[in-house]
Amino acid sequence: MVAKRSGVTEPFNRDKIVNGVRRACQGRPATEDQLAILAQRVEDTIRGRGSGEVPSHEVGLAILGPLRDLDEVAYLRFASVYRGFESLADFEAEIATLRSEHLDSWRPGYSGGQPRPEVGPQPAAAGQPAAAGQPAAAGQPAATGPPPVNAGAHGVQREQGVSAR
Repeated sequence: MVAKRSGVTEPFNRDKIVNGVRRACQGRPATEDQLAILAQRVEDTIRGRGSGEVPSHEVGLAILGPLRDLDEVAYLRFASVYRGFESLADFEAEIATLRSEHLDSWRPGYSGGQPRPEVGPQPAAAGQPAAAGQPAAAGQPAATGPPPVNAGAHGVQREQGVSAR
């Protein structure tokens, strides 16, 4: 059972979780399967507490972690409503927290749900020419030509070393 702020209790409803998260994910690349998995994770967390009655506030807290893992933009949307952000400073503080969590593994231009690849240039495999701007394997010639192109924010292509602004 979920105890609402008004004092009313109601059965846990996974569909409410999916619908709330779906609104936060509107326009984002989250699938219905991902939303269902997120709702299952939340339900497992709530039921794992072993309490017959859980405050609705705890249900919201249980949503935040899995949603942050799924999509940080949707997380910010949900958190802004759930936590009642009232100013730009509230968003800035939450974004700063998200950035600090990524400092060790963050790499410009990378996005995706997989572990982040090694940072820094990787040498070309033996027998393969290195891409421009990349180190060649021992005894291999480096490629010539324009600098490599990185995918910036929103997939915009730009040359390395060229500011997007």
